[in-house]
Formats: sequence, C-alpha cells, structure tokens
Amino acid sequence: MAAQQTSKPLNHRSIEAMKPNDPDKSDAGEFRGLRVACGSTNKKTFYYRYKSPLTKKLVQVKIGNFPEMSLSTARNELHRLKSVRQEGRCPAAELKSLKAEIAVLDEQKKNHVIFNVEALVEFYLTQYIEDRKSKSGQIISGARKTKGQREVRRMLHADVVDVIGDRLASEVSHKDLVDLIMGITNRGSKVQAGNVLRELKAAYELAIGLGKLPENCINPALLARESIKQAGIKLTSEKGRRVLSEVELKKLLVWLPGSAYSQTQKNVLRFALWTGCRTGEVCSAEWKDIDLDKSVFHIHESKNGAERYVQLPKQAVDFMRMLRLSSGNYPFASQRTRLPIQQKQLSEQAWRLRESNRMLDIKPWTAHDLRRTVRTGLARLQCPNHIAEAVLGHSRKGIEGTYDLHSYESECKVWLQKWADYLDELI
Repeated sequence: MAAQQTSKPLNHRSIEAMKPNDPDKSDAGEFRGLRVACGSTNKKTFYYRYKSPLTKKLVQVKIGNFPEMSLSTARNELHRLKSVRQEGRCPAAELKSLKAEIAVLDEQKKNHVIFNVEALVEFYLTQYIEDRKSKSGQIISGARKTKGQREVRRMLHADVVDVIGDRLASEVSHKDLVDLIMGITNRGSKVQAGNVLRELKAAYELAIGLGKLPENCINPALLARESIKQAGIKLTSEKGRRVLSEVELKKLLVWLPGSAYSQTQKNVLRFALWTGCRTGEVCSAEWKDIDLDKSVFHIHESKNGAERYVQLPKQAVDFMRMLRLSSGNYPFASQRTRLPIQQKQLSEQAWRLRESNRMLDIKPWTAHDLRRTVRTGLARLQCPNHIAEAVLGHSRKGIEGTYDLHSYESECKVWLQKWADYLDELI
C-alpha cells in the first residue's frame, strides 16, 4: 500500500491512532525511509524501504513490531541499516541469506538429534551397500552382491543395532566401539569383529561426508581401530592349519549326534564332512538346488565366483531324502524362522560349548577345519591332487587353469564316495 506522504516526523500517538488498512505512514527528515504499516489484525510493523544498491530496485526489510519496539529503537535500527546500504550492501538480501543459513542449521540440528546408530546403519545400507533406485527409476547396483548385501545387513543389525542402536551416532565414543568389538572377539568371532569394525568405519565416513553428522565429528570407528591395533589385537584370521587326525575324527563322529549343537547345526556339519563344502554354502542351500535323483548339489556362486556341481555320496543322498520329509524350502533351516541358519551360528555355538565345558575334548577346532580335514583325508586315501582340489571347488592356477577346463565331476563322485565309506568305517 502506498505510504501517506507527510513532511511531519512520526510520533507515538500518530502510530497508535492508525487503523487496519490505513495507508502506510512514512517518517520524515533524517528518518526518511522508515515506514509503518497497520495490518487487518491491527498489528503495526516498522519497515525500511530503500533502493537496493545491488539490483537498483525498491525493496523493504522488516525492522520490528510496534509497540513492542518503540519508535526511537526503530529509528536507531534504521540508522544501522542505512549505514549497511551506504557500504554498497543490501540489508534485505543479507537478511534473506541469514534466514536461509539458519534454516539449514536447524535442519541439520534436527537430523543430528534423531540420527542414532540405527539410522546410521540404515543410511549406510540403503545408500551404499544395497541396490537402490535413482530419481529416474533406474536401479543403481550396491557395493555388494545380493548375498553380501543380506549378510552385511544381518551382521550390522545383530552386532551393532541390537546392542547400541538407540545411541546417538555423534555421541558414540571410540571406547564404546572398542568394547563392542571386543565383545564380538571374546565370543570367538575375531574375523566377524573385524568385519563389523570395517563396515562401521565406512558407515561413519559416509554419514559425515553427506552431512548427516557434524563436519567436526571424528570417526569413532577409525579411532577404535587404531586403539585395537595399538593393543596388538589382530582382527583377521590366521592361516588355518588345523586338521583333525583320524582318532579325532572318529571321536567327533561318535560325539556329534548327542552333542549340544542344534539338530540343524549337526546336519550342516555332517553334510560338510561328506562333501567338503564350505559351511556357508551348506547353510544357504535350497531344495531346488539339490537333485537327489542325480545326486548333485548345485552351488550357483561359490567363494571364487564360479558355479559348481557337488557330487553327493550315497550316504549324503539317503540322509537328505530323510531330511526332505520334515523340512520346508530349505534343508538347513532355523526351527524358529524357517529360514536358512547363519554360518556364524556354528562358531557362536562352538564358543558357548567351550565356555560351558560341553565341547568335544580335543584340540580346539572350527567348522572350516572340517573342509581342510576332508582335503587332507582325500590325500591320505591317495586321491590325485587335481581331483581333490576339484572336490573342494578350488580354481586351478597358472597355465593349468587356462587350458585344463575339465570339471572332473565323475572323478569327484568316485572319490567322495570313497571318503564317505571311509567315515563309515571309522565308526
């Protein structure tokens, strides 16, 4: 609304007398540019109207409300704003910029307040690890393959979210993470502890880099890693050399059926001993991948990225036929979830058995040691080296791997049957 032109300066009484929708009043003399508007609710507001030194257009900036702000205070603020304008700056533009900065800070503060460890993990999974859709609807591949995506999600939720998920991510200290990692290590899962720490370090880096955490936030996982390293604690597996002797293997076969392993865990260990498969491959098996008529277990993607067909000895086939009668889609499923059990459950249960003094009384062993025991046992039975390596699904190296592409499936079938018969003879 156009201001009421007057040569008289504003005063308290004239402002107080203004009615809703009256023309704006403008101050005079040295206070020219100060205006007062009265809105429909009788709220009176001081403005400074001027020509912007940047755009050369008329703009105005709010100074305050009357009578909360007195006329004299408004005039003092007017002098300050005029000084800013005389410096070639635009008060309205600077105020707009300041409000935008405050809004950004408020939003960041809001995000930081609700950004707990569970949100940190979920952000890392959905924005980096797992497949996601772009704004155009295209699928962006995650940093892990499908199986790896599932494993990282399971691992971080089980070992991090379930433990410290409600803690604010910005307030978690490196000591908190050292305690977390050592807890995993103490249950016998040293490699798992290293994997958790590595993923947490990457999760914090992503969150800090994309503004989910304050820029001055120091990655606690990085500090935790250095502390653990300084203490001389290694979170990597040592090269395995444990092989069960013939006597130990016989003890294991006799002890396993009555052990405190769950029935599904026993089945996994038994199947791994018959076939030399990795326990992770066994745990994730589906019935659709097992052809009992052809005595074959199809592994679609092994550790080295290649698919292979594991030949099943008669003992394994007979066992799986019995198991088929009482299982759903997965032969090695959890009784609670009906989904495949996790490989880590084998090492966790082994740790619990040792802690409660219920483990087999032989030198400590792991589930993966059974695979090494199968390989060594085949050599003891005089199985040719290249066939024993094919049984385990190892890729051939060098020139042999380039030119010899034979799968040796029929030979593997013969020697796995000899191995299964040998296990029967032991007991």
